[in-house]
Amino acid sequence: MKPDATAPAPTPGAGPGFTSIGTVTGAATVYGVHGAAGRTRWKCFAGRRQLASATEAVEWASIPPGGVSGEHRHTRTEEIYLVLRGRGEFLFNGRPHPVGPGSLALTAVGNVHGLRNVSDTDLDWWVIESLAPSTSAVLSGATYRPGVPPMGDSVIHDLFKERTVSTAGVFGGPLRGVEVTELEAGDRCFLGSDDAELAVFVHSGQGWARAADGTSAELAADTCVTLGARTRTRVEAASPLRLLIVTLAVPRHPAEA
Repeated sequence: MKPDATAPAPTPGAGPGFTSIGTVTGAATVYGVHGAAGRTRWKCFAGRRQLASATEAVEWASIPPGGVSGEHRHTRTEEIYLVLRGRGEFLFNGRPHPVGPGSLALTAVGNVHGLRNVSDTDLDWWVIESLAPSTSAVLSGATYRPGVPPMGDSVIHDLFKERTVSTAGVFGGPLRGVEVTELEAGDRCFLGSDDAELAVFVHSGQGWARAADGTSAELAADTCVTLGARTRTRVEAASPLRLLIVTLAVPRHPAEA
């Protein structure tokens, strides 16, 4: 999404904009995550109660030097790990892959993943977990014949280099893509989608976000906001601002089908 000083036309029926706003302040300390020894700092920004898409959770996690987020198999959800700071090894189906700031790892159903911190600083990452189509079918009561999902090859992107990453061909659920938007001080842009919620994480910088109803939120590093579908939110940068944005498709209204 490029800087744009011109507001888009209002969308009929648009809501106020902010579904959730949070920072990593007050993150919980959890021990033995996914069976691994040691501690993990963890914060959940939004879950299925707040979101209209078939998204399980929007979260942040951090492990200290030598820490591990244990290996585990995904049987019902698709998940991204987006490394924010630090360096580590993304463990995928038993094999380690080096990752650092900007590394975006996609894990589809049927695969085993985990994360190990191999640096001398904390390893922080953004986590978004969404329901696989098979899981959504079961929860909705649709006819579904379960099978054994295949294990695949690792899918890791350098988001800071690629700028925009589509999950097509890897994910089948609501998480459609991830992108980076960077604004210089004084720049502004408008965020919103008619058919998707947006999860937005501030990687660096400071600024403001203002929703259609006038509600505003201060943006600073490690702030996460989720924006409802059919809304428009204006973002202004007070300093160079880097936003990480995930698109989460929402179900179509019956009248639109």
